[in-house]
Amino acid sequence: MPAFEVPFVNKYRRHHAIEHATIHVLTRDYPYLQLIGRATNRGFLVYGEVSAEALKRATAEALLRLQSGEVGLAIHPRCGTNLAVTGLLAGGMAFVASLEPGSQKNASITNRLPAMLLASLIAVFLALPLGPLVQEKITTATDVGHLHLVDIQAQPVGRMPVHHVLLS
Repeated sequence: MPAFEVPFVNKYRRHHAIEHATIHVLTRDYPYLQLIGRATNRGFLVYGEVSAEALKRATAEALLRLQSGEVGLAIHPRCGTNLAVTGLLAGGMAFVASLEPGSQKNASITNRLPAMLLASLIAVFLALPLGPLVQEKITTATDVGHLHLVDIQAQPVGRMPVHHVLLS
């Protein structure tokens, strides 16, 4: 069984999908809203200036739309998965490009830098479609079944408003 199909992991994947869908709905209604979300084992956290009532409405709509088959809502262009995929791919390709070729054992890092930069740039372009694909296949799960909103708890962290959206 793949690791991301373990029930505990799959719970996070479902919560991650609902978090993305909720943020899609919120930013449709409030286009200039700046939010950060993070899945938890009990639901998800939303960091930012949003009312609990708006968050409740958006979560309810997001759940209904996911349950109705709108799986595209689970993919978000500003997800950290996209950044992770880009960073790993760019770093890996730059590392491979930095390796000294057999015929140039004494090549300095300065001589290899153009190849490293080119490899990193290619990786960034390759990551554009890969990040959403990794979200779709690994970090989110759209089979949200009968999950429903239980509660929204405000958890202020300093001056940053934080809401914990609890699902069951």
